[in-house]
Amino acid sequence: MYKPARAWAKDLLPLTLASNDVPGFKNEDGKAAMWTAVFVSPSLRQARTFFYSIADSGTNIHKGVSIGGEQAWTGETPKVQPFQFTEFAMNSDVAYKTAFGKGESWLKKHPGMIATMFLGKAARFPAPVWYVQWGSTKSGYVAIINATTGEVLSK
Repeated sequence: MYKPARAWAKDLLPLTLASNDVPGFKNEDGKAAMWTAVFVSPSLRQARTFFYSIADSGTNIHKGVSIGGEQAWTGETPKVQPFQFTEFAMNSDVAYKTAFGKGESWLKKHPGMIATMFLGKAARFPAPVWYVQWGSTKSGYVAIINATTGEVLSK
């Protein structure tokens, strides 16, 4: 997604990255069949969503990169901040393994749970974090992993 995003804005910064499901494909071990990224351009004051899928599925999911429309972006907030590409050193599969190791005892008691993954940055963390969740927010397990150092920040 980087190449078409960079063609849109030379000063792009990642804002978020989230795993998604594609019917007929299984997300596992930190690898997803589809990813959704939001990039921002401080100079354009815009955000744009990019999608990458490994396969076509129905009318809304297309194989390869798809690009959403531009949206106004007013800048960072304490809860959502863009980050430099150099701050993101840990890929999703490594973050998954770290989170799995931390939550292994919970996962043994709840077999078959599928992880969802989200990468982003907020003021309360020193760097971008991988938010790895099994189950729901009410009855699941969450691990927050520093995407620069690999350190477990919660749970």
